[in-house]
Amino acid sequence: MSAQTPSVKRLTPPDIRARKGGEPLVCLTAYDAPMAKLLDPHCDFILVGDSVGMVVHGLPNTIGVTLDMMILHGQAVMRGSDRALVCVDMPFSSYERSKEQAFDNAARVLQDTGCQAVKVESGVYVAETIRYLAERAIPVVGHVGLRPQAALAEGGFKAKGRDDASRARVLEEAIATDEAGAFAIVVEGVAEDLAREISETVKAPTIGIGASARCDGQILVTQDMMGLFDWTPRFVKRYADLKTAMEAGVEAYAAEVRARSFPGPDQVYKARKG
Repeated sequence: MSAQTPSVKRLTPPDIRARKGGEPLVCLTAYDAPMAKLLDPHCDFILVGDSVGMVVHGLPNTIGVTLDMMILHGQAVMRGSDRALVCVDMPFSSYERSKEQAFDNAARVLQDTGCQAVKVESGVYVAETIRYLAERAIPVVGHVGLRPQAALAEGGFKAKGRDDASRARVLEEAIATDEAGAFAIVVEGVAEDLAREISETVKAPTIGIGASARCDGQILVTQDMMGLFDWTPRFVKRYADLKTAMEAGVEAYAAEVRARSFPGPDQVYKARKG
């Protein structure tokens, strides 16, 4: 018996690459099935980012995120989505040792989750690895500029390209990533003029985060832009205030429980039906 044909066609790496210079790519992060289901009708690209370590697991940075964690969250996001391309971050220490290590781990991510791509943070030294993966049919998204996995070595989460040397280095990283075969490149934490130069130079579509509207698409951490935390990066616009709404809901629930006025199932059913 042949496999069932899905009713919705999921976007592929060539679909994303074809958007270069065209309709901007809408991208957000997700780490679980309910969030993925909510985002899927609106997003072209869902990233299962290693930011999950900070957003969901309360880690101080992304260094403690493991491959098993990424696979678990990738599986959940795939269950909740049908249309968007799903890309899973390769966590720190899962691809740097060698091209062979990178291939083994990237192949495991694709096989165990069913996702369409992996993302690596792209220092110039990673270009050879990206090429090795791309030549072996593993779709790769690069990541240049501010690279969270390098935050410890670089003294924190700092914008890049502020001086001529740093600017040249970020541009070099982007070109190397593009020429190695990445089908898209995340550009994080750079000034508008550098984001424009990168986008005009590389053939792959650029996806900005804190890199102005001069990229071919935008991505944000969903919980940041929905206002779930007290603090968000300066470049993030809050489109909702979920923290306040959730606090109010929990407070109302707690008050009803303490007052012994919590509704029973019959009352809830009647209220919903009416």
